[in-house]
Amino acid sequence: MNEVMKQLSAQQLKEVERQMAIYTQGVQEIIPARDLEVKVAKSVLENRPLKIKLGLDPSAPDVHLGHTVVLKKMRQFQDNGHKIQLLIGDFTGKIGDPTGKSVARKPLTDEEVKHNAKTYFEQFGKVMDMDKVDLFYNSEWLTKLNFEDVIGLAGKITVARLMERDDFEERIATGKPISLHEFFYPLMQGYDSVVLECDIELGGTDQHFNILMGRHYQEKFGKEKQVAMLMPLLEGLDGVEKMSKSKKNYIGIDESPNEMYGKAMSIPDELMVKYFELVTDLSLEQLETMKHDLEAGELHPRDAKMLLGKTIVRMYHGEEAAEKAEHHFVSVFQQGAVPDELPVVEWKGSKEVLITDLLVELQMLSSKSEARRMIANRGVKLNGEKVEDTTLKVTMTDGLVVQVGKRKFAKIKI
Repeated sequence: MNEVMKQLSAQQLKEVERQMAIYTQGVQEIIPARDLEVKVAKSVLENRPLKIKLGLDPSAPDVHLGHTVVLKKMRQFQDNGHKIQLLIGDFTGKIGDPTGKSVARKPLTDEEVKHNAKTYFEQFGKVMDMDKVDLFYNSEWLTKLNFEDVIGLAGKITVARLMERDDFEERIATGKPISLHEFFYPLMQGYDSVVLECDIELGGTDQHFNILMGRHYQEKFGKEKQVAMLMPLLEGLDGVEKMSKSKKNYIGIDESPNEMYGKAMSIPDELMVKYFELVTDLSLEQLETMKHDLEAGELHPRDAKMLLGKTIVRMYHGEEAAEKAEHHFVSVFQQGAVPDELPVVEWKGSKEVLITDLLVELQMLSSKSEARRMIANRGVKLNGEKVEDTTLKVTMTDGLVVQVGKRKFAKIKI
């Protein structure tokens, strides 16, 4: 490293330090950290962009803020002139990444892979400049491997190394089966890095093993080894579980401004700084000022959270939408007003209906038992009046406003 650094001019050294400050911010782990600085220094010295890889198994195309943690880091590299290699695992997607799974995943069809990949591209464009992204599909090279090639690939790694994966260890310990083809997923992901000759691969901490396979296979094939950059997993709105659509603790980047802002306001106070660091576009200086003001008591947590909500909405919907979303939140949730614009639902059912049936029919709650609990907790209103009787029969009238919790509204049209 010293030899490379010695060749840098004072201005070039300053540029390396500037880029490193950006890239290391918010990262959970860099393996190895020293190599990242060497690669950035060589890039500056030779005026050569680095190749930054992100592999995607297109099985869940609905992008939420948890996904953008890695995308934002990719954008930082992109803004500094480096090449983004977006790899769609259309071949590996048919196998399914076993990471964190207690059973083998159902393979995807060609049609499912293509549909999901297209959806990814459309949503990623809200974070990265997709015109400056190099897109790859690993079927381009993996389908060309013959059986001898596959045996050769398998011969470059030991079973003991593959068994280091926590999920494989757990499945064996609990007597759950592992199909042989699942062992080939990390092999293929590692081979992707050989083909793309990438300098850096990004992913979440749950991809630790798979990304290190890239370093392993690049070395076996005589290539310069990539650096693994692992981003922390973002807790969802519950403050406990990883953000996930299945856990209903997510903020989707395609959600409406009001929904996005309202959800941001429910983020636990202790996670605010992490959200600011990982999902917003605030500069390092702005982040430091915000953290200082919070710690010094000069910025109230409520005001910080409103800034967070407004920033997230601005990033995906624009400044005007962010202003309106904030106004909506203040008037509806802080001042108790009914929103000016309500979703209108055409009612074609009975003239009278049980309140629990109504809430389920309107899809405001998922079950009658959930509806009864919400009523018991005084979280249901009809025309602004709290409902206290779970057996209430509601007379359906044109313009009836149904409210569940603080954010769900429906206006009935007969």
